[in-house]
Amino acid sequence: MLDLKFIRENTELVRGAIASRRDTAPLDEILETDTERRQKVLRLEHFRQTRNMAAHDRETQPPLSEKQRDIAQTRGRTLRAEIQRLEEEVRSLDKQLADLLLQVPNIPHPSVPIGAGESDNIVVRSWGELPGFNFPPAPHWKLGESLGIIDFDRGVKLSGSRFYVLKGLGARLQRALIAFMLDLHSLEHGYQEVYPPFMVKRETMVGSGNLPKFADNLYHDDEDDLWFVPTAEVPVTNLHRDEILPPGILPIYYVAYTACFRREKMSAGKDTRGLKRGHQFDKVELYKFTEPSASEEELEKMVNDAEQVCQKLGLPYRVLQLCTAELGFASTRSYDIEMWAPGCEEWLEVSSCSNCGDFQARRANIRYRPSPGAKPQFAHTLNGSGLALPRVMIAIIENYQQADGSIRVPEVLQGFVGQKVIQ
Repeated sequence: MLDLKFIRENTELVRGAIASRRDTAPLDEILETDTERRQKVLRLEHFRQTRNMAAHDRETQPPLSEKQRDIAQTRGRTLRAEIQRLEEEVRSLDKQLADLLLQVPNIPHPSVPIGAGESDNIVVRSWGELPGFNFPPAPHWKLGESLGIIDFDRGVKLSGSRFYVLKGLGARLQRALIAFMLDLHSLEHGYQEVYPPFMVKRETMVGSGNLPKFADNLYHDDEDDLWFVPTAEVPVTNLHRDEILPPGILPIYYVAYTACFRREKMSAGKDTRGLKRGHQFDKVELYKFTEPSASEEELEKMVNDAEQVCQKLGLPYRVLQLCTAELGFASTRSYDIEMWAPGCEEWLEVSSCSNCGDFQARRANIRYRPSPGAKPQFAHTLNGSGLALPRVMIAIIENYQQADGSIRVPEVLQGFVGQKVIQ
């Protein structure tokens, strides 16, 4: 979340930043509530001082007459009641302010291009040649069904629309991708592997920025108030919630695999065929806790780590810097990596890497000491897909397809899959 003092002192900057994101936030209500709270705090402090002075006078002045004692006791009761009333009102306003501040998105980094939608994203670089075929390339859903590695009908029978079953070498290919990416990031890129829960408490969702903003897009167990994770970013953000990290420990790198669960309400009616959008999918997530001065450099490193996956798989991709309107709620600057899918004839996002600044750290109260005895500061957090499985599966199936309908297995996955061709 944003610092209340920062909003108070930079209201127009924050208002303009929110407008550039094509988003809304209750800034006026925040400022009005903040003003009311500060006024009540001043009155509360005045009454407390009055009470303390009265107590001091009773200790230092001559004994009071019975009438004076009655008057003093009546004034004391009135003063205590007023203090109690104001304390309750301030607590209520504190809660209102906290709830309102959770609705304010992060401020875009000054380097982020102003834009109204995806057409304003900037292609930073691209890698690899788009494949050429001497036959019409087929989409992954046709290839997957013909090879018996994807079963859409039985997925719908089991769970409804936007579900599917991976079978045989399809399931093995997905498992191979997960193992390959976890090994690459943990053994070569320096990330510590963690395996977090797939369900989390409400405060965990709040800490990462998913609640209250995206409640309608999340799966929730009402009885135990547990939320299914939309990404491993959620539990990994909160690994150090309410902690003060000791000097010299940052940066911390984590990599985590989880299944991810999303209602996909925002994309209703879109991409209903194939693997592109599902309510459940697998993803390997990269996460960093850093000092503020290092977070921008660490973002570039994270993007490079995600690109390494694409390159080792031999899949053409491009890197985009997102404009203001395309940034995620918690992000101050983001890059997307998109792979080319020749059967679908479109670029598919397989990773989004973001610097969230101290936005999530404030929500989850994650601080660090720059040096022994120094005042704790909020850390910066970064997250990125390294990568998201369904769309990488699409890219492999469609880029490595052959004229006879078979699929070559990328060289780096052959040891995991156990063979060179799916046929």
